[in-house]
Amino acid sequence: MSDTQQRIDQLVKSSEVLLFMKGNANFPQCGFSGRAIQILKACGVDAKAVTTVNVLEDPAIRAGIKDYSNWPTIPQLYVKGEFIGGSDIMTEMYESGELQQVLTGKAA
Repeated sequence: MSDTQQRIDQLVKSSEVLLFMKGNANFPQCGFSGRAIQILKACGVDAKAVTTVNVLEDPAIRAGIKDYSNWPTIPQLYVKGEFIGGSDIMTEMYESGELQQVLTGKAA
């Protein structure tokens, strides 16, 4: 495992709710990242409880997270070390009520 993959793995395993995104929770720098933050807020997750990683600040993380998850897009949500998906998956899960269950069951 490369150093970048090890750093990503450590971040994923050490955070209850982790969002790899463009920008941060207070200033998302793409619409999909903004939507992901809004969905988490709509689920009742306190923004302070979400660890965010701004992939724009670290090109190695930006490229490495796609390999780590085998998912081609950013943002990427992890809850208790489990990859949930990107903003489209988050939207579908939110609309069905599944995301709220994942967050309250694992991150409460």
